[in-house]
Amino acid sequence: MRDLRDLPRVVWVLAAGRFVSSASAFLMLFLVLYLTGPRGVGVVPAGIIAGSNGVGALLGNFTGGRFGDRHGHRRVLLLAASVVGVLTALIPWQPVWLLAVTMPVTGYLGAVASLGQGALAALAVPAGSRRSSVAVSRAASNAGFVIGPPVGALLATRGYDTLFVLDGVLTLALRHVTSRFLPDEAPVARERDAPAGLWRAVRADRSLLLLLTGVVLVDLVYRQLYSTLPLHLRDHGQPLALYTLLVAIGSGLILALEIPVTLWLRDRPAIPVIATGYALVAVGFVIFGFTWLGVAVAAVVAMVVLTAGEILYKTTATAHVLDAAPPHLVGQFQGLYTGAATSGTMLSAPLGGIVYAASPGLLWPLCGVVAGVGVVLALAAGRVGPRLPGPGGRPATATAGEAATAGEARRAG
Repeated sequence: MRDLRDLPRVVWVLAAGRFVSSASAFLMLFLVLYLTGPRGVGVVPAGIIAGSNGVGALLGNFTGGRFGDRHGHRRVLLLAASVVGVLTALIPWQPVWLLAVTMPVTGYLGAVASLGQGALAALAVPAGSRRSSVAVSRAASNAGFVIGPPVGALLATRGYDTLFVLDGVLTLALRHVTSRFLPDEAPVARERDAPAGLWRAVRADRSLLLLLTGVVLVDLVYRQLYSTLPLHLRDHGQPLALYTLLVAIGSGLILALEIPVTLWLRDRPAIPVIATGYALVAVGFVIFGFTWLGVAVAAVVAMVVLTAGEILYKTTATAHVLDAAPPHLVGQFQGLYTGAATSGTMLSAPLGGIVYAASPGLLWPLCGVVAGVGVVLALAAGRVGPRLPGPGGRPATATAGEAATAGEARRAG
């Protein structure tokens, strides 16, 4: 698969769906403001209700992939999206106590639907050629998130109820349109010698275990962008506009460069690309502490460097894990990676906050060290070697170089 024109139609359909769902993802942006405003809920209970949605999403990532693997990803995607759309559209009419119940359910099923989208796109592309499809999906999602917040802020002037009703209705409309383009598919049967379940497959793959551990560490560092970095800038007398500029720089670079860079590096072995990305994230966060450059200058340079790392590792690592999955476990492997790659959403704020409160100057070099451990783990994963499907579907251990050669053979075929 040499360029974007070779991607199957289903990949583009699902990418368009991700764009619309990301652009209309008003729930996570405005739920706390809605609860503490029109609903009159206190900050603490509002935070708990909103946080339960995130907990549900995290659990959905870790456990929801098995539904698609067992019952068909198309069927599960459409069912989960339908329930999410209805629950979201009905938010204005749900009492607060009911929201405390439906929010984690909404988060869980939203994650299940997202895993179904990713699995369908992955299964539509041959193993070894999935980086392009992952990059297209990420670009669509990022573009949606760039557009969504200002559109949501504009709509919020007409009332928060409009936001949630529109979010839910668009989810249902997207479900209806998408269903017309997605092919019917039966659950993938397990090959005779393939592992029976997710954890047996993961335990047998030391390379994958090392890589996933590295992903958790790097994401723990990466999510400091949304927790301690704003505090760092505020405490050094910087305006809020600088923080929003940094977010815009990161998003703009990803939208402009991720697909071209992915296409350029698509034939390179995955592990060195991932390790280089981790290393750039480590360096970028260390640069945040170079206040002698000037806080604003250091922050901009750091954002460019770590975004370059994100461009390298996120698409490549996602595709690499999907390639490691037996066909009947693609949804669960994707969920496992997504859960690991978003674990920082729960861990980064409390851990980073503790370090920052104790010693603000220590946070950035410590972030570099933690992400550096991720680099070491990624390189160790390369030395262990990924498991490739051998003759008849049997796992076969290969070195990183052999893996690259095998990937080339698959692409050539």
